[in-house]
Amino acid sequence: MTGLAILIPIALGMGLLGLAAFFWSMKDGQYDDMDGAAHRILIDEDAPE
Repeated sequence: MTGLAILIPIALGMGLLGLAAFFWSMKDGQYDDMDGAAHRILIDEDAPE
């Protein structure tokens, strides 16, 4: 029973840490351009001459 008293706060803390990281990444603009990276990999800007 004492194991649950230790593990539940650790699990809640890790969940809050993950949620904070998700909101930080949304605020930082990680999800603004979801299609750009997929299209940039197909465009060959360094074409051989």
